[in-house]
Amino acid sequence: MTAAVNVTDRAAYVLAANPGIMTLDGTNTWILREPGAERAVVVDPGPADETHLQAVLAAAGTVGLILFTHRHFDHTEALGRFAELTGAPARSMDPEFTRDGQPLVDGESIIVDGLEIEVIATPGHTSDSTCFRLVADDTLVSGDTILGRGTTVIAHPDGVLGPYLDSLAHIRELAEEGLVTRILPGHGPVIDEPATVLDFYLEHRAERLDQVRAALEAGATTPRAVVAEVYQDVDESLWGAAELSVAAQLDYLQR
Repeated sequence: MTAAVNVTDRAAYVLAANPGIMTLDGTNTWILREPGAERAVVVDPGPADETHLQAVLAAAGTVGLILFTHRHFDHTEALGRFAELTGAPARSMDPEFTRDGQPLVDGESIIVDGLEIEVIATPGHTSDSTCFRLVADDTLVSGDTILGRGTTVIAHPDGVLGPYLDSLAHIRELAEEGLVTRILPGHGPVIDEPATVLDFYLEHRAERLDQVRAALEAGATTPRAVVAEVYQDVDESLWGAAELSVAAQLDYLQR
């Protein structure tokens, strides 16, 4: 059974055994609790893997609330089983993943036994993508909006590039203001220099858009043709995801 890894006084994670091309080392299930409090908040219980869920329960103890960063199955698949195990309500921007509670609202403050969490809507990776800021720690649980390694896929049509760029810019402002000093991602290692990573994300997206424009000018007429031109340095096993990302980029350029 995987042990929880403590990151701050209020945050620890259990790594799910679902590594892959899209999930990196696996899904990070975050356990949030105010020091000394009885109840914890669990973010993204992850895949329906009983061993993983039991490890999360062992680290979390009494669960007061389940939160989801977005709808992708590697974060939400365990919803039914984990709600059954804990009896806790679940909340998400998407009503489909909300149980015994209300869907999340951008800007709301959630308080569980003294732990204050600010809800920040960050659409782009998916339309329902959400980040959670631990107010006392100035840390951000980012889901797949920002990964601990590499960059995230914006998969058209649920992924939309314009809102994603706006979400990155908003988080960059929070980092500039000192309100986000550490990022706790859904996959990969913790980010201790958020401003640097966010600048890289924004620069990377701008470079990709320039490359897509150049591919179109060179005669590419389909997302697949753009991928073959722009993503030559990427393993072909990722070209399917890249094609969805290019479709999102083309949609952005056409607006």
